[in-house]
Order: sequence, then C-alpha cells, then structure tokens
Amino acid sequence: MSSLRERKKAETRRKLREVALDLFAERGFEAVSVAEIAEAAGFSKMTVFNHFGSKEDLVLSPLQEHVEDAARAVRERAPGESAVAALRRTYLSALAAGDASLGGNDLPVVLRLQGLIASTPPLLARVLVLRVRSERALAAELTAATGDEAGSSLVAAQVLAVWHTLVGRNFRGLLAGIAVDRVIAEGLALAERAFGQLEAGIGDFGLRTDTEGDVPRT
Repeated sequence: MSSLRERKKAETRRKLREVALDLFAERGFEAVSVAEIAEAAGFSKMTVFNHFGSKEDLVLSPLQEHVEDAARAVRERAPGESAVAALRRTYLSALAAGDASLGGNDLPVVLRLQGLIASTPPLLARVLVLRVRSERALAAELTAATGDEAGSSLVAAQVLAVWHTLVGRNFRGLLAGIAVDRVIAEGLALAERAFGQLEAGIGDFGLRTDTEGDVPRT
C-alpha cells in the first residue's frame, strides 16, 4: 500500500499535468510558461520543478514510464521464447487490454496528450529522444543475452521501428475519430502481420534456452 506522502506526490503530479495540458490546448505549448502553470495549479514554480525536470516533462512523463518496456519484455521472456516472440506477445496482449501507451485507449486526456505531441515540434523532438533510449535499452538487453552487439543493434532498430509504426497508426486512427474497438481490432491484425514478418527475418535471435536466464552466445 502506498504511503500518504506517495499518494500526495502522485496527486500533485496529476494535477500539474492536467492543468498544463489545459493551458497548452488553449494557448499552445510554447506560449505557456512554467510559472503560469504553477499559478494556475495553485503551486509554486519550485514545486513544478521538484516533480518535473522541464516543461516538456509535464507532457511526456507518461511516455517516459514506457522507455524500458521492450527491454523488460526480452529480459523476462520465457524459456524457449525468442526475443521477437516475447515482444510480439507483449505488444499484442497490452494492446488487446487497452494499453493507453499503445493507442488502445480513447480517454480524453490520452487524446489531448497525443494531439498536443503531434502538433508541437519540440515535443516530437523529445519523443524521438525517448525512442532512441528505448532502442538502446533493448539493444543492451539483447547483447547481454547473445553477446552479439552488432546483431543486437540491428534487431532492436528493426523491432522498434515496427513497434512505433504500429503505435503511430493506432493514435492517428483515434485522433481521426475512429472508435477505439475498431482501432484495437485493426491494430491487432496489423501487428500479427508485422511481427510475423519480423519473425520470418530475425528468427530465433535471442532465444532463451533454459530456466536460469543463462543464454548461450550465438
């Protein structure tokens, strides 16, 4: 159970993000200062920076929480499961469950966030930085499993290019007004096709062969 302090911290972060999104939607990201966000939320400017490192972080903190998702899926893959198979399973199960980070949720706050990112170049640039971090984390996990640094970098780049393309299509569908159930159904079908193509090319790279986590180098 979380402590009172942790709950208050989470509530403060939530309120700051919501107020910031409202102001950004009304006036544009670059026209709103951190001081104005703090005042509108009833906090000091220092409080904002105690919770978020920058104005961009107010928007992108939910995305930052998912930087390690792909690497974690590979790290926790089952014995006998390849890296791509683990990523395929993780993506499909999360989207089917309505994961907001994959475009499986049409809550207003999710759509506002994605619409803001899509229309704001500085935020798009930061998203690309997060994608690079995610790719490096996945490549490091694959390298640890296989000892093949070059191959791991190639596989990570290919898999996450597909992953982000799929997610982008899901969000574009939601922002265009397509019903979330349809976005999920079509997204799952396309993901099955895309990961099938990946598996045909990448095969058993990073296959986990035992129950202890020691994988022979390829």
